[in-house]
Parts: sequence; C-alpha cells; structure tokens
Amino acid sequence: MSLTRTLSFSSPIQICRIMRPDDANIVGNVHGGTILKMIEEAGGIISTRHCNTQSGDRCVAALARVERTDFLHPMLIGEVAHVSAELTYTSRHSVEVQVNVMAENILTGSKKVTNKATLWYVPFSLQNVDKITEVPQIEYASPEQEEEGKKRYEAQKMERLETKERNGEAIIPVISPEEYTVGFSQSSLIHLVGPSDCTLHGFVHGGVTMKLMDEVAGIVAARHCKTNIVTASVDAINFHRKIKKGCVVTVSGRMTFTSNKSMEIEVFVDADPLVETAKGKYRAVSAFFTYISLDKDGKPLPVPTLKLETQEEKKRFEEGKVRYLQTKAKRQAEQERQQ
Repeated sequence: MSLTRTLSFSSPIQICRIMRPDDANIVGNVHGGTILKMIEEAGGIISTRHCNTQSGDRCVAALARVERTDFLHPMLIGEVAHVSAELTYTSRHSVEVQVNVMAENILTGSKKVTNKATLWYVPFSLQNVDKITEVPQIEYASPEQEEEGKKRYEAQKMERLETKERNGEAIIPVISPEEYTVGFSQSSLIHLVGPSDCTLHGFVHGGVTMKLMDEVAGIVAARHCKTNIVTASVDAINFHRKIKKGCVVTVSGRMTFTSNKSMEIEVFVDADPLVETAKGKYRAVSAFFTYISLDKDGKPLPVPTLKLETQEEKKRFEEGKVRYLQTKAKRQAEQERQQ
C-alpha cells in the first residue's frame, strides 16, 4: 500500500469554545496558556488523524516543538475562540501543523486573529510507546512548497539540538532577595501528573505542559511589575523528553531580560518519576515567554528595569537583549513588506 496521501485525506479542522471566567485573569484577558492548550489540542487531533490513515500500528502524535508564537490581540471572556489547524509538511517521522486562532464577539459578530502557530508532532505506536511510526506523506501544490517545508524542518531540527545544550541549568532559590532582582520574582510550581493530563499513551499532553509554563511565567512577570500582565509571545518551545503519568513536575521560571515595555522569562520543566525512581529527575521542556505590563485601560506600561547581581545574570540579560533586537528587526521587516 502506498504511503502517499493528498491534503484532502487530512482536511483542515476547527474547534470552537466560548471563553469563561476561569480561562482568564482578574481583568478578563484570557490566559496565554489557555490559548496554547487549545492550539495543541487542534494540532494533536489533525496530526494523529493523519498518521492513522495508513495500515499498520495505531499511533498517537506527540508534540515535539512549538515555533515562536505571537499573541497579536487579547482574547476576552465571552468571546468564542475558533482554532483551525492544517497539515503543511511531513517528513518520514514528523508532521508540521499550522494553527490559526480567531476570537469572535458573538454580540457584534466582529472577528480578529489572535494567534498563528506552527507545531511539530512525532507519532508513537500504541503497542510500543518507544517506537516512532512512519508518517504518511502528503502531496504538495508545487516542488517549491515542499522545499520550503523541508527547510523549516531542517531549521527546527538544528535549533532543538542547540537548546539541549542548555538543559543542565537550574534555578536556585534566593533568601531575602532585593526587589526587582532575578531572585525576587523567580517562581516555581509543582504538579502531580494525573490521568486527565495525559494522552492514550499515559504521557502528558503538550498543551497541559504549556499551560503550566504560562502560569509560572505570568507569576514571575506579575511579581516583577505588580500590575496586570499578558502574554505577548512565546519563543520556540522544545519538548525534549516525554513526561509520564505519575511523575511530579516542577515548573520554574526566572526573569532574564527587560526592555522598556516587555519582559522575557525563561521557563524550565523538570520531571521526577515517583515510581521508576531509578530514572531520576530530568529536564523535559524549556522555553522563553515574553510578557507586557498593562494599565487599567489595557495600555502598555513601562517595565521596571531588572537589577543584575551576578555575571551569569548579566550574560543571560545580554542573550535576551540579542533575541529581543532580532525579533524587533524581523517584525519591522515584516511590516515594511506588508506596506
């Protein structure tokens, strides 16, 4: 049987949900983590569906990476989120999914695009959780479309390898830290992984992990600013290792960089198996979140400057500054192209 499939066999999908008070912060802005979780749900459905369009082992697609995601407009309580997903590239063992999120005001009928995201999934056999199954290949509208997809695949593969080199770092608690220092705002959250957090394999949904990461990053940002804060963007999130049901996960965040109007927070997720203790604690996920501070009218506020106390903090600050300037330059170039 041929593995080749056209895009029509994995048609785009859409999921919809009205935003409720428990999805949002105290001023009514929907949490970035809530939106990220919906994005991952849509991506997981379409990639798992596609990977099971061939004969052989049944499988579930696991999230491996989320590319940088910008939060273009806030979503509010009472609005309906429309999350659409489609396949855009397949390699032998991975699937690229593009997801768009639109917020609809059901009272006025107005709609706005809030997010655009790119996710990468890897299919694992239900019979053997360590076996990666082959992905049915899609057909492309043109050779150029396939070549562009291949370039994106190779680029994310290289970046994942580079990120793994940082995985030995840890966030150490600070006693009586000074205000506006890294130690003052750094935060951690501990969560026991239960059945409701997991896929059919018994491993944590990527969307659950991202929601926890956003919660911690939001606490760090709020402690630093003491104002209303919202997620502005998330740099690429790399899922290095799977997290199994029954693990205790520690999600830790620290401020790495501040500009006049934004804050960058580095977030780590460490998993500690309670039963298979011989495996030991390990780094499962890492990412950078960017937040902005808002006044009561939703207008950006200046961000207090981060006080740096050690050479490591200064080094991380300079690295964050480079990322900030690169993102700013890309955004300006994109705006010029659209004019």
